[in-house]
Amino acid sequence: MLEVTRLRIVKDHDAFDTGGDEVIVLPLAGSCRVTIDGEDFELHGRESVFSAVTDFVYAPIGSHVEIEGSGRFALPSAAATRRFPARYGPAEDVPVELRGAGNASRQVNNFASVEAFECDKLIAVEVLTPNGNWSSYPPHRHDELEEIYYFEITGGGFAYQRVYDGMELLAEVRSGDRIDLPRGYHGPSMAAPGYDLYYLNVMAGSVREWNFVDDPDHAWIRDSWADQEMDPRLPMTSAPRRTA
Repeated sequence: MLEVTRLRIVKDHDAFDTGGDEVIVLPLAGSCRVTIDGEDFELHGRESVFSAVTDFVYAPIGSHVEIEGSGRFALPSAAATRRFPARYGPAEDVPVELRGAGNASRQVNNFASVEAFECDKLIAVEVLTPNGNWSSYPPHRHDELEEIYYFEITGGGFAYQRVYDGMELLAEVRSGDRIDLPRGYHGPSMAAPGYDLYYLNVMAGSVREWNFVDDPDHAWIRDSWADQEMDPRLPMTSAPRRTA
């Protein structure tokens, strides 16, 4: 069971108190006005997760949040202790990274990565994988972090997620599905041919660090990318700032 990392998906309207959690309001489809302790933020949003990088807003612990709009909105959150101000994150400021190579090429929107946006504990990024490619690869773990994957797939399709927690599991996922990863190695996330894959990756733990460890049986895969080209279908949305 996850203890500090949370994710809700809401439609159109919602109101809540953050309590001991820091929360991000992230449009998946549509736009909205977010009011945090009486301060208004307009989120322009996007048509879908496959059409554009989106703007977002951060709500601190101990605040009251109201959402008024039309669409679907992700609320990634994490238990926190430090209180930061409510802040707007413009879409144009989100670092977009192309990662991997060949059929392990993917796009990462680092809207709330450790390096890009200050939070107390919450880490959140979006990953877009062209159909037929693998992401979250090679398999890896994030020590001392809980993790949530929320999936969307084009065209009513499906994808697969591998998880290792004492035994290997392969789960078929469709739009709206999520997988909670309290510990252990995971990956790859596999986009079936014909269906592009999106997932929202939410993490939190005792420290706000990636604590990234490759599965030693498969770490060699990274070296194989040196002589492979990036998939020409990338970026799938806005032009990237290439960071890796």
